[in-house]
Amino acid sequence: MQKPSIPKGTRDFTPQEMANRNYIFNTIKDVFRLYGFQQIETPAMENLSTLMGKYGDEGDKLLFKVLNSGDYLSGLTNDELSGRNSTKLTTKISEKGLRYDLTVPFARFVVQNRDKISFPFKRYQIQPVWRADRPQKGRYREFYQCDVDVVGSNSLLNELELIQIVDEVYRRLQIKVVIKINNRKILSGIAEIIGEAEKITDITVAIDKMDKIGLEKVNEEIAFKGISSEAIDKLQPILKLSGSNSEKLVQLKTVLADSEIGLKGVAELETIFGLCEFMTVKTQIELDLTLARGLNYYTGAIFEVKALDVEIGSITGGGRYDNLTGVFGMEGVSGVGISFGADRIYDVLNQLNLYPETSVEQTQILFVSFGEKELMYCLPLLNTLRNKGINAEIYPEPVKLKKQMSYADNKKIPFVAIVGETEMTEGKVMLRNMKTGEQNLVSLDELIETL
Repeated sequence: MQKPSIPKGTRDFTPQEMANRNYIFNTIKDVFRLYGFQQIETPAMENLSTLMGKYGDEGDKLLFKVLNSGDYLSGLTNDELSGRNSTKLTTKISEKGLRYDLTVPFARFVVQNRDKISFPFKRYQIQPVWRADRPQKGRYREFYQCDVDVVGSNSLLNELELIQIVDEVYRRLQIKVVIKINNRKILSGIAEIIGEAEKITDITVAIDKMDKIGLEKVNEEIAFKGISSEAIDKLQPILKLSGSNSEKLVQLKTVLADSEIGLKGVAELETIFGLCEFMTVKTQIELDLTLARGLNYYTGAIFEVKALDVEIGSITGGGRYDNLTGVFGMEGVSGVGISFGADRIYDVLNQLNLYPETSVEQTQILFVSFGEKELMYCLPLLNTLRNKGINAEIYPEPVKLKKQMSYADNKKIPFVAIVGETEMTEGKVMLRNMKTGEQNLVSLDELIETL
């Protein structure tokens, strides 16, 4: 018989792993709510018409497509079948696909529900997404995204709040991070100044690889894309900008003096840095001109968060986009958002061993089972504890004490309640601390207080 398995690039999570993951999700959710964000969910499947063409050709190839229900071949002619044109066939046999990210479904949601929601609309969404990618270390075909966005407001206060959210989430998770920030308008201004405005995408895609491949290779890649050596020379001092954030902004003002859009980007960043200083954001924030976040829909500030004590890609990223809903016919809705990479945060916490010792999901006390009489004594006690919000369980069969104790150990249950004749006569329980091995005879009230 074949051993059961799961698809490559997917994972099972044990109770312990789920407790750890929920610790991350709950921390992030609590902070989102502090800032007035509300949760939505969208279906795992969207119509392919919603998804196709939104992520570029590469993205289209990575969409998991779902076969139509019933006899999906019935509408096809023999010619179409024998033609074996998979692109054409797919459109006839599949109308739906699994979502690739949470942003496009969010845009659809806003357009479809525009009469029910009030703007600015602050939403968060924590759900899995699917990509038919080649699985490798740290890259999965099914993974969770935790997105938070504000749409329908141009105010830079929103950027400040997203930075504060990042600051608070990582303070609670005890991960030391740096927030890298740039502005798409500055990148456009740079492309304009060096005389290559229409090559902005090629330039930003290359610049974005700076920490991975270094300056020389970036220059080679830009040259390969047909950008003149004169333009590349003009780009060098910009890529090598150094100093504090305010020093970099002063230098940029000089460099971008002739670019209206570039200066606008500088002004936006000055405002954001000013607000962060005013609100004493503790996390280090760094203006990083090599940060481009490949995606073409960003139009303003762009963010990326890196963990300082672990070698891993960015663990949070996002930015300002001016026309999220335009692809669905609703023009001019500006938004800004960030996405927390739950799976990467999970890996960071694992490597640094930063999970709390006890989890809210853990059983706090196990009642040992000796027989019918004892069971009848323990059941009402269990009920009282659960009514007080204390996670409690009873071993279902009266087996050897050793077996029941090792059950408690395996589940990391901190306390065990032992009840025999003596305890029942006195109306008490013997409470054993599994860590220290200490045992005390306690009343129900004392038991509740201990737990």
